[in-house]
Amino acid sequence: MKKLLIVDDEQDIAASIQYVLTQEGFATLLAHDGLKAIQLFETEKPDLIILDLMMPGLDGYEVCRRVRSNDRKTPILMLTARTSEIDTVVGLELGANDYIAKPVRLRELVARVKAHLRETPGVPATTQNIRLGELTIDMESRTVAVANQTIDLTFKEFELLAALAKHPNRVFTRDQLFAQVWGSDFLGESRTVDVHIRYLREKLEENPSQPKHILTVRGVGYRIVWD
Repeated sequence: MKKLLIVDDEQDIAASIQYVLTQEGFATLLAHDGLKAIQLFETEKPDLIILDLMMPGLDGYEVCRRVRSNDRKTPILMLTARTSEIDTVVGLELGANDYIAKPVRLRELVARVKAHLRETPGVPATTQNIRLGELTIDMESRTVAVANQTIDLTFKEFELLAALAKHPNRVFTRDQLFAQVWGSDFLGESRTVDVHIRYLREKLEENPSQPKHILTVRGVGYRIVWD
């Protein structure tokens, strides 16, 4: 039985979410503040976290950041009434997997929970390191280095770089990259890819305004070249 951690300071909302997920056969844990959420995450090891963004004290951004400092795999679904692009990008940078807008539609929430917990049959996780010229990507430790200098990437930056680097010189459309990195079930837009490409260039390119490695193919998408 999958175990879900529900974090929301609005107790009525949390109780409604708990009820419908329990009816679907999930085990549930409740936290009404960020500190309790961190405590339950560390002791109970849930399979997925449903995390309210706006909470007093330790908000959803900080809870997400702390979870991702030790755990890169547990899906995090953020609940938020703030759906502007900058709020979405901040959450993605911290490692959130998905956003669900408030007021929450419970049937949609159940569908998204199941989608994020669903395992893809026959597609084993890639653990083999990737080396392109001076670029090294360690898939197991999730570290990146250029000329033996470690580059600090966020969760989604790493995922995007790895998606490109697994197939050097291949051109990916924005939609293809978006589906690989964020998943087809994520409620977002492919322009999120452009934002993260910019971040990668700022960290990996000598001159981000004239990139030599992460290239734009006009009218199509992006490819990586690293000889």
